Amino acid sequence: MSFVKIWVHLVFTTKYRKPWLNREVRYKVHQHIAENCRKKDIFLQAINGYNDHMHCLISLGKDQSIAQVAQLIKGESSFWINKNNLIPEKFMWQDDYYANSVSDSKVEIIIRYIQNQEQHHSKQSFEEEVKALLEICNKQFVTEKIVENA
Repeated sequence: MSFVKIWVHLVFTTKYRKPWLNREVRYKVHQHIAENCRKKDIFLQAINGYNDHMHCLISLGKDQSIAQVAQLIKGESSFWINKNNLIPEKFMWQDDYYANSVSDSKVEIIIRYIQNQEQHHSKQSFEEEVKALLEICNKQFVTEKIVENA
């Protein structure tokens, strides 16, 4: 029996960073993505976002890749948003995304971070958030290299 536990913090934005995801739309999209993930055997631990982006904490299954899961979540949700006319124009997610592994010891921190997106973005723009996330990733990488070379 296989055992796989790979936590991934996945972040993706609306096409051209358009602020289509107001509270009402965002809530509906969260609910739909969570339901779709259950149907597709994607373990979604947390989901939230702000006007122009979404955060998901997922655990990959043994036959899943980040690219596959991101495509399933983004592709199906954009189809659903358009089918249900949730916004006045054609909705699309940006092609790119941010994905970072999360250790078991940090899962609760990431869940709280995802849950507090609205509060978080009242103080920090998405650009500042991405810069901070990349700095954290680089610090982790540098720390791992130092430990590896010790």
